[in-house]
Amino acid sequence: MPTLKLSQIGELTLLEQIRKKFKKYPPNILVGIGDDAALIKHTNENLLVTTDMMVEGVHFNMDFMTPFQLGFKLVSVNVSDIYAMGGKPKFLLLNIAMRRNMDKKTIDSFFDGVQEAMKLYSLFLVGGDLSASHKDMTLSATLIGYAKKYLKRSGAKQGDRIYVTGNLGDSSCGLELLKRIKRPIPIELSKERRAKSKDLRINSNDTVLYATRSKLPAKGLKWNDVELLLRRHLMPVAKDSKKFVRSATSMLDISDGLLIDLSRICDESRVGARIYINNIPISSELKRVASCLGMSPVKLALSGGEDYEMLFTAPSSKKVNAIYIGDITESERVIVYPSGRKRAFSAEGYQHFGFHR
Repeated sequence: MPTLKLSQIGELTLLEQIRKKFKKYPPNILVGIGDDAALIKHTNENLLVTTDMMVEGVHFNMDFMTPFQLGFKLVSVNVSDIYAMGGKPKFLLLNIAMRRNMDKKTIDSFFDGVQEAMKLYSLFLVGGDLSASHKDMTLSATLIGYAKKYLKRSGAKQGDRIYVTGNLGDSSCGLELLKRIKRPIPIELSKERRAKSKDLRINSNDTVLYATRSKLPAKGLKWNDVELLLRRHLMPVAKDSKKFVRSATSMLDISDGLLIDLSRICDESRVGARIYINNIPISSELKRVASCLGMSPVKLALSGGEDYEMLFTAPSSKKVNAIYIGDITESERVIVYPSGRKRAFSAEGYQHFGFHR
């Protein structure tokens, strides 16, 4: 039976399917999907609103990821922005422009990924917009959340300590792997279903990765290592900041790379920063895979993007359960090496209209 195309389904039918799929609402949603606007009964908390766009060929490549992974990531990266402000995300709106000839299976898989992420973060889809595109897909998500105490990038003060919430560089290395594998890896599937994939060759121990027609050095690469890095890039999980909100003086999520995002805190707070290279958290998986690929794990950790860990500052007097990587200074911006040598750093990382990693 031939697969239905988006042009055959039609906008109204697709909208009705979406409406049925995401029909559950909490009591404070007075009007949801189907009207000209969602109506949300307001509370006494601060309202947070964020939006993020993903453009095919710029932010994602369907040769490297599944529709499910794309849907999950679209939601997750927006949730990360709400967490970075110290908030709790609640309501989601989607704006989607898809190709007319896109098949229904792809569309269903995309919304399955959206739904999986929504379950993870306890979100409700309340509206959005659909459009046809002639060539590339354009996706945009808007998230509404609440915060009792909100955080900005401009609150860092001299003497504060700099923290991150987890390992850095994993996502960037995952992207490098995908560039060499040159095909989607369905990490969202169970081990049994994944084993049936024609594009993966994994030995009986489920340890060594082989990908047909790829440029991966299969010898020495462990599947568990590779899967973790791929997952960090394809299906990142946003870090909830609620444990750090009371102590933090400034915060953002690491989306474009540690150095460029730390530079943003410094610029907004009008301060400097000193980071200690030995304190930068690097996973053992990254070290092993980067070695096989001939890449520097430290460079990936400093300027690789899309880790979506929280980067924040807090007074040195506060006890914080996060990874201490440096200190806020008056003006200098340097990386300190074990020998004591200092190197000035600049805003190295991903910029849409400038340097691209």
